[in-house]
Amino acid sequence: MKKYFVTALVLFLTTTAVFAQKKNAKNSKNPPPAKDSTAAVVNKPAPAPAPAAAKPKKDWSKIDLTKKPADHFMIELGYDNWAAVPDSIDIQGFNRSFNFYFMFNFPFKTDPRLSIGAGLGIGSSNIFFHQQEVLVAAIGNSTLAFPSQGGGNHFKKYKLVTTYLEAPVELRFAMDPEHYDQSWKFAVGVKVGLMLSAYTKAKDLQNPVGQTIGSYIEKESSKQFFSSPKLAGTLRVNKGVIGVFGQFQVNSLIKANAGPSVFPWSCGIVLSGL
Repeated sequence: MKKYFVTALVLFLTTTAVFAQKKNAKNSKNPPPAKDSTAAVVNKPAPAPAPAAAKPKKDWSKIDLTKKPADHFMIELGYDNWAAVPDSIDIQGFNRSFNFYFMFNFPFKTDPRLSIGAGLGIGSSNIFFHQQEVLVAAIGNSTLAFPSQGGGNHFKKYKLVTTYLEAPVELRFAMDPEHYDQSWKFAVGVKVGLMLSAYTKAKDLQNPVGQTIGSYIEKESSKQFFSSPKLAGTLRVNKGVIGVFGQFQVNSLIKANAGPSVFPWSCGIVLSGL
């Protein structure tokens, strides 16, 4: 009995060993696929940036205007001339103007960047003529005469001076109304004027070759040929207190049927804190 048991155990172990060898041989012929350590890593998309917070809109109605300058003066120094001048009028030299105004500024409550400027002042213009007179005080003439002195005795200097009481009105825009003395400022407007005086001033009579034969000053004054009311369009640009200006008179300086229609214009430098 013992002999048979030993024999059966030997057969069982032998069979188990054979099957184990066959399985190992099969696995060695078809090894499992190795894990790829270089497999691409899937990148997750970056989250979208959060939208920037909208900049709050400035409430211009609540700004502090205590730094606005108290200077209400406006001074203009300009170069003057006439438009639509006929060939019979010989304007030469450095024609100039000087205007001085006292201004008030009225900011809009809803947006102080905008304001209305209004004031009152004096505007004067000096127009020079070359060897020519302007007979402003001629009696009995229906038109203003500009006789030439060329080829004969003539004045070395001759000019027409007109002076107006003027009321400028402007629509203004200041980019930084809290700092008027540094801000860019723009203004468009009109000037309404009333003529105060018109006169000619002649100086030093010369002969045809330019020699002085009489050293004196001659003045003649009359408004009879000139339009008393004045209406001019204006434009002004400032950076701080210094700027440039331009203006153009839309009605003729000389009355209708009293001479040629000429339209004064001016441009130059302006000094104003507003």
